Amino acid sequence: MKISVLGAGAWGTALAVSAASRHTVTLWARDAAQAAHMARTRENTRYLVGTPLPSALQVHSGDVTAAVADADLVIVASPMAALRSQLGALRSCTVPLAWLCKGVEAAQGSDEASVYGLLAHEIQAQVAPSLRAGVLSGPSFAQEVGRQQPTALVAASPYAEVREALVGAFHGDGLRVYANDDIVGVEVGGAVKNVLAIATGLCDGLALGLNARAALITRGLAEMTRFGLALGARAETFMGLSGLGDLVLTATGDLSRNRKVGLLLAEGRTLAQAVDSLGHVAEGVYCARAVVQRAAHLGVDMPIARGVVALLDGRIRPDAVVAELMGREPGVES
Repeated sequence: MKISVLGAGAWGTALAVSAASRHTVTLWARDAAQAAHMARTRENTRYLVGTPLPSALQVHSGDVTAAVADADLVIVASPMAALRSQLGALRSCTVPLAWLCKGVEAAQGSDEASVYGLLAHEIQAQVAPSLRAGVLSGPSFAQEVGRQQPTALVAASPYAEVREALVGAFHGDGLRVYANDDIVGVEVGGAVKNVLAIATGLCDGLALGLNARAALITRGLAEMTRFGLALGARAETFMGLSGLGDLVLTATGDLSRNRKVGLLLAEGRTLAQAVDSLGHVAEGVYCARAVVQRAAHLGVDMPIARGVVALLDGRIRPDAVVAELMGREPGVES
């Protein structure tokens, strides 16, 4: 199989490395200087230090349409903010395509039809409706995939052809890939867990204890599920890899960028300082407001996510977020 991975960040590079032992893989970088450096040093020293690039892995830049010209599968490894333009450039692609980003696009306007952001598959339906596409998601840190440590992912798409292509491309000794046709649920899980991880990082940074962390993760899962069901997802998806699995990893793992944001805010850092210190995109920072806006439009209550947005906006102190959540009226668990 010939695979083109578009985007040489940590996650795109890790998946390209993983697949290169079994397939012909081209890794495309937007930055020509970065591509040249990677091709020369055989390492992505900007985003994935310590993971050598296999000799069979080709690194290119330049025209993105040329990079996918003879591919059997295209992987878009751009951040959420760049997905719309990337899919627009690939609208004539005729082979299976999948994206890796986990988030919700920021609202594109102020009119009634665009007061909230869209999930990735909704963006694709707008800009490239003829694509046979899906998402590859699940609990995964790029560093561990690059080191071929055991990982399980989920390939979600309404098209069996796309699911089968993703399983065929990436399922191997160190990486298991499960198929799922609930793309809405898989994308909601991937987006909302980033917002909840900021809250859990805040909890850990304030030293509130393991009881508080467990409560946040559990009630966060309830928020995620309510939001997903309102968008047409299946409840069981949120008990799987892209829901509970990714939430637990991102909310507790030391490699989590979103959790790190919460930890830094708890220390008293500003949001700008926290984001600048990461060196990578923390999608939860950029999609939290869009999640809350869309939830409000659907009439879905998401108090943890609302608290995260208030914190990111500087409207509330870290300790006050906790007090507000604990001071809510008693409820019934369901």
